[in-house]
Amino acid sequence: MPACVRRKRGNFTVPKPSESNMAFGVLGVFLGLLLEVSTHGPHAVPRTSWRHQDLDLMEFSEPEIFNYSTLLLSEKRDALYVGAREAIFELSKKNVTVRHNKVQWTVAENPMLMCTQKGKSKERDCLNYIRVLQVVDDERLYVCGTHAFQPQCDYLKLADFSLGGRPEDGRGKCSFDPSLSFTSVMVDGELYSGTSYNFLGSEPIISRYSPSQSLLRTEYSTSWLNEPSFVFADVIGDGGNRVDGEDDKIYYFFTEVSVEYEFFGKLLIPRVARVCKGDLGGQRTLQKKWTSFLKAKLVCSMPELNFVFNVVHDVFILKGAERRDTVIYGVFTSQWGNVGLSAVCAYNMAAVEEVFSKGKYMQKATVEQSHTKWVRYNGITPSPRPGACINNLMRDQNISSSLHLPDKTLQFVKDHPLLEDPVLPIGNGPRLITKDVNYTQIVVERVRALDGNIYDVIFTGTDKGVLHKSMVYEGEVHIMEEIQLLKNSESIKTLLLSTETRSLYAGSDSGVVQSPTAFCGRYASCDDCVLARDPYCAWDPQNAACVNIFEAPSQTLRKSIQSLNGDADKCPSASSLSLKDYRRVTVKPGSSAELPCLGHSNLAQVMWKSNGSALTEASRFHLIAENGLLIYSVAPEDQGRYECWSVEWAPAAGKNFSRLLAAYVLALDLPPATPGRAAVVAAAAEGGKERPRVRASKGNGETGGALLTPASAPPSFTAAVQLTSPPQTDASLTPPSSGTIKAPPKQPPPPSSDAPRTESSDPAAEYLQHNNSTALLFLFLLFFLLFLGRAGVQLLHAVPFRRPACGCAPPCWGSHKSANQATYSACEAGSDGIRRGR
Repeated sequence: MPACVRRKRGNFTVPKPSESNMAFGVLGVFLGLLLEVSTHGPHAVPRTSWRHQDLDLMEFSEPEIFNYSTLLLSEKRDALYVGAREAIFELSKKNVTVRHNKVQWTVAENPMLMCTQKGKSKERDCLNYIRVLQVVDDERLYVCGTHAFQPQCDYLKLADFSLGGRPEDGRGKCSFDPSLSFTSVMVDGELYSGTSYNFLGSEPIISRYSPSQSLLRTEYSTSWLNEPSFVFADVIGDGGNRVDGEDDKIYYFFTEVSVEYEFFGKLLIPRVARVCKGDLGGQRTLQKKWTSFLKAKLVCSMPELNFVFNVVHDVFILKGAERRDTVIYGVFTSQWGNVGLSAVCAYNMAAVEEVFSKGKYMQKATVEQSHTKWVRYNGITPSPRPGACINNLMRDQNISSSLHLPDKTLQFVKDHPLLEDPVLPIGNGPRLITKDVNYTQIVVERVRALDGNIYDVIFTGTDKGVLHKSMVYEGEVHIMEEIQLLKNSESIKTLLLSTETRSLYAGSDSGVVQSPTAFCGRYASCDDCVLARDPYCAWDPQNAACVNIFEAPSQTLRKSIQSLNGDADKCPSASSLSLKDYRRVTVKPGSSAELPCLGHSNLAQVMWKSNGSALTEASRFHLIAENGLLIYSVAPEDQGRYECWSVEWAPAAGKNFSRLLAAYVLALDLPPATPGRAAVVAAAAEGGKERPRVRASKGNGETGGALLTPASAPPSFTAAVQLTSPPQTDASLTPPSSGTIKAPPKQPPPPSSDAPRTESSDPAAEYLQHNNSTALLFLFLLFFLLFLGRAGVQLLHAVPFRRPACGCAPPCWGSHKSANQATYSACEAGSDGIRRGR
């Protein structure tokens, strides 16, 4: 349980709490997480939501082909290679709907029969799932498949897109089980893999396969690998041109069962492991085994809540021009899935190298009657440093390769693969935390905005087929968009990014989807474009359009408007609206009127005005879906102007920005009236008229400045009526929290005490806005009462009854039987009868 984990000198010490203390701890953590995440909504809520049917996405799939989970981009050949179930495709990188080539790789009858005889499903398991697609050279790919739990590898010739026909044994290169996690990377013609080496999946292995050398692998020991789940591997280095002469290094990222902490169940730990590219194994000790294998724990936690995200799902290494500029991004969740949180943590490559080059080792220790755990090694460390790559200092000592390392150093590596020092994230905490979202994939791109600064744009895929696009700005992460990439609610299994085409490629069980990295053209106004805070997008005032800065000509960009802190004051002014700009709605007396109000921003609050005054939630006024207004039994006094305003807080700019989303003139369909009466009605509609303007208010709520861009005619109203709850945008793809009476607002109030507040001429009036304070208080009281009820029941069972039931002695209700066994048995039978009677 999360409440049992606490930090101590960089480690996690796990005590053995009593059940009562554990219950208090779990309740405290749960309520703490609920309140903590609820009060940090602006960073966890996507500003804009795009539905799949509203976007022009490119998709590829073929009938009877499934599991498009292995993707490989080739910039040289302008192609996207896709590994699916029993098929490999070559698609156009610019348009995945265009298929260039296809090759089938099926399983013969005998291997399939052997697979089914071992208890595997013929329809699901005993097929060939392509798991490895790696570039060997300009003419060939190296491909591997599960091949009915007998993994095989072969070369794919790109000239005619055919297999070489000489399959190789795939053990140690590819997984047996298609459902098990797996990773691989090709470095200079050598395949580095993290997988399982046997049919049962009980022998994990990190290996290197080379056509010219024998297989190099990890030691078969739980100290080295303990039920790992591999997610990513990549090479980091300077091409062998380091000053100290060290080799390049291959880093593996995985989650495994902890061996160093005591726990009442299997405690999972995220790890990063490292091996040296030039490792050749040992001469006597660790023959054909890694001599440079070391591993350390990755920490992604919320220290203020003592909560740890201990499962890593994917990693992306954002490589800079120099190694010190390289940043590692990872997506994490908790082992306890019912918490429903996901996090993104970032790590400096320099911090990772520091741990592996200077970190303390750990060793097994026998304490508390042979209960084994790991503790810090305080003895003398052999020289050269165990696990280090061969460098110039070693070469000066006539150690030119790992084959020349002393046995003492190699034995130490064999017994001490685990480092004590953890790899801590940048800022000692997550860059981003989201609730009710399970991140599965991540890619990151560095974008130079119009201000000349470089920003990290993070794309994260979820298990529901949704993509989140976020930006790191001044140490905080702002979620710009969420996009329903996949038509069905299924997991995104692979996510790739092409900086050349500015496209994302997502693989799933049902197909491949290609999406642009930005949807700038969907922002229709300057303030919407600027408030999106998207470094890809800028407002072109000459053409009155939101443009992609990587597609617009340079002369356009010189005059374009972009403010990544969301300051929409830079937008040009617009003329005031006149009565002709209002959409006229005519209804019969006593009927209902629906006034739609559609806005893109999930962070904005919506306020309705009638003839210049804010509406209160009267019995005849109701908010409906998409922030529209429903008026029951329209009366003559309801006639006039109705305006739907969006108020959005830009925390980085420290201002509120208001804009008009929709404007209507509501009139009754009355019999022809006398001229005098018609003049009175017209005067009432025109008399209360005010100039709708954009208002940028600072922290004190004072307003001023820019004019509003006239709103276009609202689209037709199609949303369903919601009479019991404030509206929540249908397009929002993130599932709402359950167990609440009213839907919470998409953006809680600004965290600053100086945040502007909407004021009314009537202080007692309640605006038609979202509010979640009551919901949070209700949840807290509900959990507190449930906990008190549980405690009361336990206390009731623990207190002995003074009046014995069925004429028995009090020991009948205790934990020990009395000396009078017959009386006790009779009493026990009577008690059972009472219980059965209930």
